[in-house]
Amino acid sequence: FWLKLFGSIPWKQPALTPRLIQAAKMQAIPGHKTTYEILKPGSGKAISKGDTATVHATGVVKETGKKFWSTKDPGQSPFSYQAGVGKVITGWDQGCLGMTVGEERKLVIPADEGYGGGGFPAWGIPPGATLEFTLECLQVQ
Repeated sequence: FWLKLFGSIPWKQPALTPRLIQAAKMQAIPGHKTTYEILKPGSGKAISKGDTATVHATGVVKETGKKFWSTKDPGQSPFSYQAGVGKVITGWDQGCLGMTVGEERKLVIPADEGYGGGGFPAWGIPPGATLEFTLECLQVQ
């Protein structure tokens, strides 16, 4: 019926840009603005609230592409923290829950779930910066 009424309507699919492809892979965290993408699945124990998680992490300021921290840099070591209890920035705290041993995950953390309007000048994080962390879960206890 509609085809008879309107005839053939040409429709062009929008181009899939790298940005659109990346956005489609990102997953939301309910109740938060932080998003994540699983880069490599894991198979071990998952991080739950209260667990001590040990991860490799590399942090970059999204707006500038500048790395501000990496546990893989010379002289650095994996980072351990208590998950889900507010001992790290909100985006990281919530973004790592459910991550399994061996998993690699990318978090995109907006300023209000990161270092906020003040940034973290000592690490070169400007006010209002969006953070991107690439994480590898090494151990969950």
